[in-house]
Amino acid sequence: MNIDLKELTQLAPIFRELFKGYHISRRDTELYSQLSNLQDQYRALFKAQGFELVCDSRGFYYFVPEQSGAQVNKTAQRLALFTFILVEHLADQGRDPLAVLDGGSLGRDELPALLDKYRDLFLQAEVQTLEELEEKVLRRISQLGFAAEENGVYRFLPPMHRFLDVCLSVQQDRDLAASLHSALPLPSPVLIDDDSGDAIQVLEEQQLDEDPPVALRDTTTADAEYPDESEEQALTRALAEERALQELDR
Repeated sequence: MNIDLKELTQLAPIFRELFKGYHISRRDTELYSQLSNLQDQYRALFKAQGFELVCDSRGFYYFVPEQSGAQVNKTAQRLALFTFILVEHLADQGRDPLAVLDGGSLGRDELPALLDKYRDLFLQAEVQTLEELEEKVLRRISQLGFAAEENGVYRFLPPMHRFLDVCLSVQQDRDLAASLHSALPLPSPVLIDDDSGDAIQVLEEQQLDEDPPVALRDTTTADAEYPDESEEQALTRALAEERALQELDR
């Protein structure tokens, strides 16, 4: 494919945002418009540089590096954990998680009750106070293009579906297990403070995170058992481990 760099007038800002883990959606009018209009050219150019440009049909773009075995960092784990908690919290309140996470919003005034209700899980994510919840989770969600904050209200954007898809997959597994009268509990994520080995990538955002990356699982065993496991399947299985522990403690 012939690529005319003169047409790629937003190349620098597009690459900068994608490289640091940001998800470009329709909210980013100029960048999204150019990516949509010149998608093939951008995809070919980035591929030549070792990056895979993904266009989700729900309206957002992000990078997935071609190299495998990237470690999942603490930020990615915290965001996955927060999404799982939020889905359960909203369902318990009788609110539709899909309606909230698909373009809906969450007020800052709702955070104290959420933190108190799931304090044990948040502690595993090194989140103990409201300030830490906003700094380590909500601010990062906004920085990476999953939500936009305005006047104390966090409005969720289409890229939030990346985490929501995983949470819904876990719920489907739980429903299936229940329908089969299985005694096996099905979980939520656990943060394992272990630097050894590699883990399946959730989001390539290590460039923004000051914390060292940590593995979700012991890959020496897991990779041997699940050599063809996809990103979503790996995180789904990780989401299952903590719920198992939670259920056994009850």
